[in-house]
Formats: sequence, structure tokens, C-alpha cells
Amino acid sequence: MKLTDANSAIKHIQSGNNVFIHTAAAAPQQLVTELAAQHNRLRNVSIYHMHTEGAAPYVAPELSDSFYTKAFFVGANVRKALETGQADYIPVFLSEIPHLFNRGIIPLDVALIQVSPPDKHGFCSLGVSVDGSRAAVNNAKMVIAQLNPNMPRTHGDGIIHKSAIDFGIEVDDPLPEHEPAVLTELELKIGRHCAELIDDGATLQMGIGSIPDAVLASLQNHKDLGVHTEMFSDGLIPLIESGIVNNSNKRIHPNRTVSSFLVGTRKLYDFVDDNPNLAMLDCAYVNDTAVIRRNPKVTAINSAIEVDLTGQVCADSIGIRQYSGVGGQMDFIRGASLSEGGKPIIALPSVTRHGESRIVPFLKQGAGVVTTRAHVHYVVTEYGIASLYGKSLRERTRLLIEISHPDNREELEKAAFNRFKIL
Repeated sequence: MKLTDANSAIKHIQSGNNVFIHTAAAAPQQLVTELAAQHNRLRNVSIYHMHTEGAAPYVAPELSDSFYTKAFFVGANVRKALETGQADYIPVFLSEIPHLFNRGIIPLDVALIQVSPPDKHGFCSLGVSVDGSRAAVNNAKMVIAQLNPNMPRTHGDGIIHKSAIDFGIEVDDPLPEHEPAVLTELELKIGRHCAELIDDGATLQMGIGSIPDAVLASLQNHKDLGVHTEMFSDGLIPLIESGIVNNSNKRIHPNRTVSSFLVGTRKLYDFVDDNPNLAMLDCAYVNDTAVIRRNPKVTAINSAIEVDLTGQVCADSIGIRQYSGVGGQMDFIRGASLSEGGKPIIALPSVTRHGESRIVPFLKQGAGVVTTRAHVHYVVTEYGIASLYGKSLRERTRLLIEISHPDNREELEKAAFNRFKIL
């Protein structure tokens, strides 16, 4: 590894290159800023990434001749760029993103990453984001890294020797943080309903946000829970510290929490730093259904934008507007369903903040189906639990109307009659 400055490091990127940017809170902001600053000499650089925290200056309209983004997951910083045609979206399961690099389907010229400084043995850590970034580092022709003492050193697949890094710049930047929101009574109701479905000894998968946090807050009377998840946030810390999550019943990585990337507060980043009870692993492994299913009672809790009366789940778009991505929802919905005693759960509020029903007769025109109606088992709102597995279309319709908002039930019943002749 050659230590240099951001300007000199980015000068090694050339027109026509394929560039990968490290995920979520690990996005190397100084390198990203410098990349955009050198736009005048660059043309047709393709940028690949999952969700990234911080700015994404490369999607500015005036830089369209220089950069074009192809995101595996759409965050707020590139959402508008997709609507204007400045960026594009690649639908892909999280478990398969590493395969795109490993198999040369997407050849990478450069990986821009952020790591902890080398330890006494010369090893750095990808810290809070291993996910598909490990495969990007393995396959990129050139690796440029920010060395940041604020990046926690995590155990697992993210350990990289400094000799695998071509150019490094030293920074001392705080990582982006997400403070947990104050939970509303509606969210807590959803959390309590989900908690009813979680057995003692279950292995949990859930993401970040108010509903996952509400579920975690409702598990104080559970015991011997395990965690095998693509990501987690601060809400998990009290359960681990109290021993409710001890991973004792897991068959894969017993006694260890398994994740692929993390987003939260500095408290979370300090908690995972040099924590031997946490394994941060490649998402091709973490999200592999053959791995997930080997743990007992896998309970996967994922969110949705809308669910139609047959159980089709849209979780990545609002009509034709790309909002997020496929992510790992299907990986874990399927993995949980194959696990002995497993329970795949879709949890969502019954209405949007504008009062529109999220249980709908039909998905919006152009909406993506992330989880098919054949994969759905449980749908949960603040009004209860709909158990759809093994149910007919008409039975599903009745159950979903029962957990919709009361203000929307009459309209849904009319739609159900027109389609299924349900009285």
C-alpha cells in the first residue's frame, strides 16, 4: 500500500472505468468528493454501489458526461437521479451481488473503500460493511482506501492485509450515524404482534428502522434468541447485553451474532469494535438460503410498501418510482420458510402517512413484486396477523382485509367481491 492524498489517489481512475463504492456508513466520503471534483478529465465512468450514506455528488446533472450510476439498492441520495435518468437500478438479490463480481459479470477496475488502519500484523478491517464489498475488493484491479481510526475493527470476512490495497489516504472522519426514532404506539403494536410469532430459541433476521426496533423492544420476556441477519442497528444491543440474545441454539455459528453490514450510532460502532462474539461475513454466505435454513426457527421480519389482496409484496418501488431495492428480503423469506419451525413475516403499517391503504386490491401500475404470493407466510399490521401460507386466494383476501385499516375495509370488500365474488 502506498500512502498518498485523495487527489493523487483518484488520479489513477480513468475514463471508462467501472468503480465500486463501499456500502452504507462505510462509504469513503473524501474519496467520493475528490472523484466528483475530477469530473472534467473523466468520461463514461460507471459507478456501482448498494445503499450509501452521505453525499453522492457523482449523480449531479452537470456531471452526466463523466459518471453514470448503476445502484444495486437505491438510497435517498440517488433516488432523484433515477427519476431524471442520471442513474439506473440493477434488480438483484443481496445474496447474488458478490457473484456479479466473482464471476466477472460486472468487471471492476477500482474499488473505493474505507477501512480501519493496519494493526501490528498489517491487517485492516472493512468494519461496518462487508456485504458485497469483500467481493469487490477481491476482484477490482485497483483498491483505493480511506484509513480511518473511527472505523471499528470487526471480525470475520472483512480482514484485508495492507498489501491488498494499492493506495491509501489517512482520514479522521466520524462515520455517519442513524439515531433510533422514538417509537409510536402504532409501531409498538406491530412489534408486539410480531413478537407473538417469535418462539424462544428462534434465530432472528431483521433490518433497521422503527418497526424492527419495535419488534426488538417487545422481546424482553423471550430467551435464548439468536441472530443471523444481513444487517442490524442499535436496537439489538440491549438484548445481547441482557442475555436474551445469546445465540446458544444456533446450528450455524453458535454463540455468535452473524451480520453482513451495520448502520447505527457511535454506540453501535463501539459495541462491535473488536467484539469476538460478532462475525461480519460476506453476504453471499449470510444470505444464502442453504445457510439460513440450517438454523432453527428462523424468524425473518421484513417490511413492504404495499401488499395486494392475494399476498403479492411490493417492497422496492412506489409504482414506477424506484424507492429502494430487492435487497435480502427474498433470501430470508425463503430461508426462513425452509428452516425447521421458521416463520417469514412481512410487517407494515396498515396505511401510509397520507392515509392511503397499504393493503390494496392491486399493486400500483409498474410496482415491483419483491416477494411473490407463493412465498408469503405471515403479514402483520397494527390490526393483527394474517397467516396466508396454504390459504386460497379468497381466504387470503378475507384475512388481509381483517388486518387493514377500518376506514379502508369497505373499499377492499367491494374490490374483493368484483374479483373473487366474496360476500
